Amino acid sequence: MAHPTTTFRPQEPSFSELFTPKLVTVLREGYRLEHLRADAIAGLTVAIVALPLSMAIAIASGASPAQGLYTAIIGGFLVSALGGSRFQIGGPAGAFIVLVAATVQAHGMDGLILATFISGLILAAIGFLRLGTYIKFIPYPVTVGFTAGIAVIIFASQIKELLGLTLASAEPGALLEKLPVLWNNLPTANPATIALSASTVVIIVALKRLRPRWPGLLIAVAATAAAAALLALPVSTIGSAFGGIPGSLPTPHLPQITIEKMMAVMPSAFAFALLGSIESLLSAVVADGMTGRRHRSNCELVGQGVANMGSALFGGFCVTGTIARTATNVRSGAHGPVAGMLHALFLLMFILFAAPLASFIPLASLAGVLAVVAWNMFEKQAFWTLLKASRGDAAVLLVTFLLTIFRDLTEAIIAGFALGSVLFIHRMSQTTAVHAHAPFVAEDEADATTGGRTTYDEAAASDPDIMIYRISGAFFFGAAASIGAVLDRISDRHRALIVDLEAVPFIDSTAANTIENLAHKAGRRGLTILLTGTTEALRAELFAQGIRPPMVQFETTIETALARLNLPGGADRLHSAPAVVSPH
Repeated sequence: MAHPTTTFRPQEPSFSELFTPKLVTVLREGYRLEHLRADAIAGLTVAIVALPLSMAIAIASGASPAQGLYTAIIGGFLVSALGGSRFQIGGPAGAFIVLVAATVQAHGMDGLILATFISGLILAAIGFLRLGTYIKFIPYPVTVGFTAGIAVIIFASQIKELLGLTLASAEPGALLEKLPVLWNNLPTANPATIALSASTVVIIVALKRLRPRWPGLLIAVAATAAAAALLALPVSTIGSAFGGIPGSLPTPHLPQITIEKMMAVMPSAFAFALLGSIESLLSAVVADGMTGRRHRSNCELVGQGVANMGSALFGGFCVTGTIARTATNVRSGAHGPVAGMLHALFLLMFILFAAPLASFIPLASLAGVLAVVAWNMFEKQAFWTLLKASRGDAAVLLVTFLLTIFRDLTEAIIAGFALGSVLFIHRMSQTTAVHAHAPFVAEDEADATTGGRTTYDEAAASDPDIMIYRISGAFFFGAAASIGAVLDRISDRHRALIVDLEAVPFIDSTAANTIENLAHKAGRRGLTILLTGTTEALRAELFAQGIRPPMVQFETTIETALARLNLPGGADRLHSAPAVVSPH
């Protein structure tokens, strides 16, 4: 006898629970002096890491180093103040270099700023519509593939600065066009530039191994900048290439907005929003794994949206959660979002009081920093593991990786997600099966427990045309056709059919339509169909398709269905070795 079970469904969180920033939560818990001290130390540590990275990413993206700092200051402050993660650090990210550079090349700096502002609106809308939950469904091979592809592109974009090459014309953006140009100009390499970039990489790697707690990026940049200045090396610096960085924040404003310009940058804005949402939520998940906390995904996206709009107002570009800086924040002992806000304020202090020092930083040093970032971005272990895991995962990984390098990041994510979804559907359909149970024994056969024939067998022997089929697994469009073919064959040969759905977690409209078609065919042949084990959700879907008595009959269990057909017994009376009819 089946025992009733109680299902506990989580209560739908309220609007305030979904969209209250973590800063508010932390302050409500009680914010004390020791918390401020911990956040100040963590914020300073992250600012030291973010300072050279922000400028390097901006330069690689086709923007100025000052814009990278504006992005980290304004965007980073707003991400921490309004986001749904306690430890998220926002700012410019290496993942955006390809998209930002392409946008600058196609639409100019005004187009980039406008696209950033629109992407902020899109991100906020995604959050308010509570779609952030679905973004985490991006398959893991897709994230590894596009991250590895971006790493390759970042490194390729820095070859010119790493070697100090002199090009007669603008450097091509496409990789297949870029590499031959760089190769042909290798004779123009600058030995001093190579020495500085190599020294930067060596210092960063050495300090990471020998003194992992030291700010390796800042030390490497400062040391090579001092060497370049003291030795008067003939290398490009931020001062010679960009005239240094301003000593204050710009006045907030937006470029001139027209309908034509908005439509032109809309694809870039959607690409920024898509990649930003993936990167920020992935970073928040990493922080959750390190701390045992739980972020609010939709609130995080709203905060990211506001941060992008704020960054655009001050001349910055795309803001997102940054995994490396967020992990640094956690490891530095941050207590909450105040650490991220202080990191932005420390960067602001650098602009206000130490901006002239930035003029001495060689571009080769920042290229060395990005070379290390690209190496770390390429998740080598995960990449090789996925290649060996299965053909499906390897295909998704390689398609995303190659499209990222040779085509477009947005196309790569969409294609990888589509291929991953098809792979998932195929795998899910393979888990769905039909188990056929004959409710009688063809030959006189002893019961396994009593040693004699059972009442069920005796009753069934007088009515052998009843079949019981159990469907197990998700009954959805991926498996509906194959299962429908099995059920159709059954309806042709039997007088009564019991279809048990107790092991079916959900059913979609396609599967419901399959049952409806079976019921119509059965009705024309005078076949009785009973559905057992249906949950409330399954019945609601079936009723919505018009599947209701007298088309089919519903019973709680197989036992009650057999009793309805004047065949006493139960599921325990089924043939001891049921056949599995594979729908595949």
